[in-house]
Amino acid sequence: MKFAVSIAMCDPDQYIPIAKAAEQIGFDTVVLPDSIFYSEKVSAPYPYTSDGSRMWGAETPWIDPFVGAAAMAAATSKIRFATSVLKLAVRNPVLVAKQVGSLAAISGDRFTLGAGLGWLPEEFEWCGANYATRGKRMDEALEILELILGGGMVEYQGEHYSFEKLIMSPAPKKRVPIIIGGHTNPGLRRAARYDGWTSAMLRKDQLLEILGKLRVFRSELGRENEPFEIQAVLTDVFDADGFKRLGDEGVTEIITVPWMMYGVAMTSPDVNAKIDGMKRYYEQIVEKTR
Repeated sequence: MKFAVSIAMCDPDQYIPIAKAAEQIGFDTVVLPDSIFYSEKVSAPYPYTSDGSRMWGAETPWIDPFVGAAAMAAATSKIRFATSVLKLAVRNPVLVAKQVGSLAAISGDRFTLGAGLGWLPEEFEWCGANYATRGKRMDEALEILELILGGGMVEYQGEHYSFEKLIMSPAPKKRVPIIIGGHTNPGLRRAARYDGWTSAMLRKDQLLEILGKLRVFRSELGRENEPFEIQAVLTDVFDADGFKRLGDEGVTEIITVPWMMYGVAMTSPDVNAKIDGMKRYYEQIVEKTR
């Protein structure tokens, strides 16, 4: 079982100290969230809270995940970085391919692309993207990313995106893993075609139901025996034995905000308290799963 530290809602000046500490302590990954802006107007509910409200305010800091990962990669040597998740359907996939390829090169291939649709209509509208076609455009965008990042001269002709022959250099030396977020059946079917699936906040019973669906969808594609990453964020499992049982069910990585286990808020300005929480969490939980 691997363990990832989520850096969501941390102040930007905490990114590098937390990444360096996470690597030194022994965590496997730092995951970065994605939020382009905070809109006063919200025309859709946030899908991962019971009442549809956002868990953050207008002043909550969100660093562009590619910028944040690049900065942390420069200060570390082994730990991986992943987006959890990048709102891919809001963005132009050719530009995203450039960002992903650049980050793979500068980090020494220590980057995993976690990608999702995005939920906020205003983000799509104000960034010039069509909210109604986001699913089809994301499918094309994922095809484009794999095509360009695979290297060589490529072209693409789709319903929503098209380009003639181009090459983007440098291409990653190793394949950039692509894991997909989303809890709906279309999102899970999409994840089954790639390297893994990453969750938002779930109870264990909800997670197990989704894992059952993923097994079915992967079997339909003939991929049931291929490696498949499953990142999970649990709201009702916090102990080593519980994580071990989830490992038996196929979960490969737990995403956690370790300092919250010790009463330190996600938005706390005390980075030393966060690092102390990471050390305690690793000793009390992570080491007992290994």
